[in-house]
Amino acid sequence: MDPSSYIRWFRDICLADVPLVGGKTASLGELYSALTPEGVKIPNGFALTAASYRDALTDAGAWDRLGSLLAGIDKRRIADLARRAAAARAIVYEATDREDLRHQIKQAYRQLEQEYGRNVAVAVRSSATAEDLPTASFAGQHDSFLNIRGADGLMEACRRCFASLFTDRAISYRIDNGFDHFKVALSVAVMKMVRSDLAASGVTFTLDTETGFRDVVFVTGAYGLGENVVQGVVDPDEFYVHKPTFKVGFRAVLSRRLGSKAKRMVYGRGHNATRNLVTPVKQRQQFCINDNEVLTLAECALLVEEHYSQKSGKPTPMDVEWAKDGRDGSLYIIQARPETVASRRKPEALESYVLKKTGTALAEGRAVGEKIAAGRVRLIRNERELRKFRPGEVLVATATRPDWEPVMKLAAAIVTDHGGRTCHAAIIARELGVPAVVGTGSFSKKAKTGTAVTVSCAEGDIGHVFEGTLPYEVERTASESVRKPRTEIMVNLGNPEVAFKTAALPSDGVGLARMEFIIDQHIGVHPMALACPEKVTSARDRLKIKLLTSRHKEPSDFFVQRLAEGVGTIAAAFYPRPVIVRLSDFKTNEYANLLGGADFEPHEENPMLGFRGAARYAHPAYAQGFALECAAMKRVREAMGLTNLKIMIPFCRRVEEAQKVIATMANLGLKRGESGLEIFMMCEIPNNVILIDQFAQLFDGFSIGSNDLTQLTLGVDRDSEIVAFDFDERDPGMLQMLSMAVLGAKRNRRHVGICGEAPANYPEIAKYLAELGIDSISVNPSSVLRTIEIVRAAERDSGGGRRATG
Repeated sequence: MDPSSYIRWFRDICLADVPLVGGKTASLGELYSALTPEGVKIPNGFALTAASYRDALTDAGAWDRLGSLLAGIDKRRIADLARRAAAARAIVYEATDREDLRHQIKQAYRQLEQEYGRNVAVAVRSSATAEDLPTASFAGQHDSFLNIRGADGLMEACRRCFASLFTDRAISYRIDNGFDHFKVALSVAVMKMVRSDLAASGVTFTLDTETGFRDVVFVTGAYGLGENVVQGVVDPDEFYVHKPTFKVGFRAVLSRRLGSKAKRMVYGRGHNATRNLVTPVKQRQQFCINDNEVLTLAECALLVEEHYSQKSGKPTPMDVEWAKDGRDGSLYIIQARPETVASRRKPEALESYVLKKTGTALAEGRAVGEKIAAGRVRLIRNERELRKFRPGEVLVATATRPDWEPVMKLAAAIVTDHGGRTCHAAIIARELGVPAVVGTGSFSKKAKTGTAVTVSCAEGDIGHVFEGTLPYEVERTASESVRKPRTEIMVNLGNPEVAFKTAALPSDGVGLARMEFIIDQHIGVHPMALACPEKVTSARDRLKIKLLTSRHKEPSDFFVQRLAEGVGTIAAAFYPRPVIVRLSDFKTNEYANLLGGADFEPHEENPMLGFRGAARYAHPAYAQGFALECAAMKRVREAMGLTNLKIMIPFCRRVEEAQKVIATMANLGLKRGESGLEIFMMCEIPNNVILIDQFAQLFDGFSIGSNDLTQLTLGVDRDSEIVAFDFDERDPGMLQMLSMAVLGAKRNRRHVGICGEAPANYPEIAKYLAELGIDSISVNPSSVLRTIEIVRAAERDSGGGRRATG
C-alpha cells in the first residue's frame, strides 16, 4: 500500500483506524473483513482518509481563516450561526479541490468499476474522527450523497462531503458534546450502492430504542432507499425479534406493526439524483419484507453486536442500517455503529409520568419516550420560521431535518406528521430526553402557532397531543433504595405496548396478564366472527373484517397472530420470569361490543354471573373461539419458545367444569405438564375456596381474584354505585376467605398469589397475607414500588411472614 495514498480499501481497514478514517468507515472495514466470511453481505468500497482533509486545509492555509470565523460563535444566535457555517463550508470546499486527490479518486473508482461494472453507482458518506468518538454518534450531522456515478461526479460529492463538517447542526453538536472544531476531521466513505430503490431498506437496533430493553432486536423498514426511514419522511414497518429464544433456535418474529410507507425514494434522472414516488396502496398494505428476511436481518445484527461486544469487552448494542437489493433479493449491511442513547441511559431513579386529567385529543401517533410536556405550539413550515422559535415551545412540523437540531434542543416536545420510531425526529428527541409524537398524519395542517397543548407519551406505544395545559405528576424512586421482600411482588398487565418499560420494575414477573385487553385493543373482532365469518349478519362488519384480515390466508389466522404477538411480547419482556396469562374473561355484553360480536352473544340480565370464564371454553357456542385462544398460546410457547408462559382459567365454578376445560385444552395442544406447562386457576368464587382441596388436584397454582371473591362473598355488585360502600376486602368474612384460600393451597403444596389492589390500598391486608405465607402479590405497575415497601414492613412486623402451615 502506498503510504502517500489517501485511499484505503475496506479490506485494509479495522476499528483501530478511527483516527485515520473515522468511526463509520472503520466499522465498515471491520465488518467487511470479519463478518463477510460469516455470510453477512457488505458492499465493497474505499475511504478517503482524514489526512486528505487535513493536508488540503493546511496547504490552502485555511486553518487560521476557519479559526477566526468560528471564534466566539454562539449557537443560540441562529442567523449568525448559519452565516458563519456557510462561510466555513465554502473555505473547505475550495481547499479540497486538489489534483492529487482527484487522480486518486479516479483510480479507485475505476477499480470499483472492474468489480461491479462500468459507471457503477456509489454512495458517498461522511465519517467523523475524534478520540472519544464512542461517546457520540455524530449521526445525521454531516451530509451524504446517493446514486453518484462517474469519477467527476464522485470528486464533487467528496468535496461537498468534506465541507459538511461545518453544517449548522454539526457545529452545534460539537459545542454540545465538548468537541474541539479543529480536532474533529472528516473522512469520506465511498461504497457501491445497493439497489434498494427497487426493494426496501431500513434500520435495525439490537435493543428497544424507547426503553433500552436489551433482549430484543428492533427492525424497521420501508420501500426504496433508506434516507426516507432515517429522515422520518415515512412511517416504516416495525418488527421485534426476541434475542434469548432466537439464539437457541426459535426462529419467530415476536411482533410486527404495519407502517403507512406513503413514499418510496428511488433513483432520479441524472447525477446525484433521487426522487420520491407515491407508494401504491396495495404495497402500503403489505409489509416491505417477509418474516424470513426479518429473521435474517436479526441474525446479521446479532453477529454485528457479538463482534463489537467481543472487541470492546462489554455488551455493545448496535445501530445497523440495511438495504435489500431488488435485483437478486440479497440483504446487505451498509452501516453499523454502537447505539449511543438508549444503551447509555442509567437512571438514578425509577421515573414515572402520570397524566392526572385527560382532555380533548387533537392528534395521536407513535410515542417517543415516556414523558409528558406542555407548551405552546410553534408551527414550522420552512427554515425561515425556525428563527421565531422560543425555548419551551412545542415544535410541530410535517417532519424534521438534521439542520433543525439547534432549535430542537430548545423544544418542550416535538410533534410530526410523518416518521416512525427510528426517524430523525425520534432519534434526536430520544437523545435529548424530549417527548415526541411522530407519524400523526396531518396535525401540522390543523395546528396553530400559540395554541397551548400537552404532549403525552406516558400511555404506552401511542402518544397523544391534548388540547390545553393538563396537570401531570412525575413519580421518582431511587433505584438503589428498592429492597425486595421475601414475598414475590408481581405486576398485573394487559398492554403489550408498555411491557418493556414495565419489565424494568423490580418485580418477580406478571401475576395477571389480561388477555381480554389484547383482544379488545389489538384485535377488536369477536373470535367467533373470525372463526365463522359467514355467520356475521352485518354487511358493514363483514367488510371491516375482510379489510382487517386481508393479509392472512384465513380470518382466524389474524386473531391467532395478533393474540400470540400481544401475549408473546409480555412474556418476552419478562423472560425468564413467569408470566401468568388469564384466558379471556369478557362478559357477554363486553363480547357483544366487539366487531361482529352481536351475532354470537346472548342477552343477559346479569352478565357478571352469566356466560363467562370457564363456562364458555368447552361450550359449543364458543368452542371455536376458545380453540383460537389456545392456538395462540401454543404458538407463544412452542413457536416463540416462551415457556415462561403459564395459563390461568378464570371464573371456574365447579370441579367438573375444571376437568372438562383442562381436557379440552389438552386436545387443543395445551396439555398440563407437557413441556413444563403449568395451568393455574383464578380463586374468585366461594366454591373455589370451599373445595380448594379438590381443585388443587387439577391445577398447579391459584391466584386469588379479590374483586370477584369480595363481591360474591359479601353479595355486593361491585359495579353498583349505590352499594359500593359495602365493598370492602377488610371485612372479617373476606379475611376468613383469604385465610382459607392461602392455607388450603399451601396444604396442597400449590403456589398461591393474589392479583388485585387490596394489598397496595390497605397495608393491613398486605400484613395479613404476609403472615399467612402467601407466595406472591400482583398489583398494577404504578403500585409496585409502594407495595414492595408495604410488604417489607408487613414481613418485618410479622417476624418475616411465611407462617408454618400444615
